[in-house]
Amino acid sequence: MAVQQKLVLASGSPRRLALLQQAGIEPARLLPTDLDETPERSEHPRSLAKRLCKAKAEAALSVLNERDEAAGTIILAADTVVSVGRQILPKAEMVEDAVANLRILSGRTHRVYTGLCLIGAGGVLRQRLVETRVRFKRLTRQDIDTYAASDEWRGKAGGYAIQGLAGSFVVRLVGSYTNVVGLPLYETLALLSGEGFDVYARWRPEAADDVAA
Repeated sequence: MAVQQKLVLASGSPRRLALLQQAGIEPARLLPTDLDETPERSEHPRSLAKRLCKAKAEAALSVLNERDEAAGTIILAADTVVSVGRQILPKAEMVEDAVANLRILSGRTHRVYTGLCLIGAGGVLRQRLVETRVRFKRLTRQDIDTYAASDEWRGKAGGYAIQGLAGSFVVRLVGSYTNVVGLPLYETLALLSGEGFDVYARWRPEAADDVAA
């Protein structure tokens, strides 16, 4: 039987880890990277998501190479960007950011892009970009102020978490829901499968028996 390749998730996001675990995949290791995520001048949101996920994957590979731990390893990285038109909404770190983002999103359709990057054990790099369109209801001042007080927005692209209270703001969603959470599962598993990673390893009854034991 072939030995399963080790999966390294180049992210410290608990949401991305939880989504992988939901799909039955447990990374061997988390390796978050510290990058400047500031958009370049006139950079399109799609281009930003693709550039950052590639940079995260390559940074993780560099760390593994320095430690001589890259052999037999697949690196998965992702970056999510929220935009209205070409305007990129920042990750909200301060309550003022969250309020400003929500005012922009109110009553409008926005796009959520997630760039995926996979570096296989042979060093081949592959990328995918996933887009979801989301429309928010027209938000009242109470909606915005109360959500801002919840603190759910902190560190979130676009200043909201669709899997939380902000799910009640969504009027329409076209595309992948898990993409908006932070990791489009269909496309992620397709990339992993294409690299020979057994995405069903933990789905099988014998895997459940091993966990129970």
